[in-house]
Amino acid sequence: MDVPVVTRERMLAENVSRASEMRGSSLAFLDMRMPAHERENINIIGLNVTENLADPALAPIIKAPAHGFSIGYIRAKDGRGAALHAHETEEVFVPIRGKWEIYWLAGEEEEAVTLDVGDVVNVPIGIYRGFRCACDDPDALLFAVVGGPDPGKPTWHPSVLEAARATGLSVDDEGNLREDA
Repeated sequence: MDVPVVTRERMLAENVSRASEMRGSSLAFLDMRMPAHERENINIIGLNVTENLADPALAPIIKAPAHGFSIGYIRAKDGRGAALHAHETEEVFVPIRGKWEIYWLAGEEEEAVTLDVGDVVNVPIGIYRGFRCACDDPDALLFAVVGGPDPGKPTWHPSVLEAARATGLSVDDEGNLREDA
C-alpha cells in the first residue's frame, strides 16, 4: 500500500473544520419552518442528507471525500428538533453539548430516550424517528452520523407532510425541497 504524504498546510486546508467557524442552514428540510422544528443543520463531511440542494450553506465544510458515511451537527433550542422521518440508512446521534431526546414510533406509540453528553444511539433503518433538544442550553449541539455511500432523502411521516404544506413547503418526487406559491 502506498502511504500518502499530507502536509500540515494541506491537512488544515482540506480536512479540518473548526467548530467556532461552522455555519449551516436553517432551511435544509421540509419541517424546518414548522413550530418546534426550527434548527440549524451543519454538513461537515460527506454527502449528507439534505432536501435543499440549492443552498450553498449545506455543502460539506470538509471537501475531502468520505467513503460510506457523512457527519453533521445540529443546533437547536429547547424543545426544537426534527419531525418524524425515516431513512434507508442508520443514523447515529451523540450529544456534544446539552441533553437531547431521540424519539421514534413503535407501531402507533411514540417511544423516546434522553441522551446526555457522550451517550450514543444508533437508530435502525426504516423506522420513523425524530430528535429534539431537551435542555435550555442555547449552545446545545448534536453530532449526527449517517451511514452508507448514499444517504438518500428522508421519508416524512404523513402528518409532517400535511403540516409542512401550511408553511408553504413541500418536496418534489425526487425528495427535493420546494417552496409552493
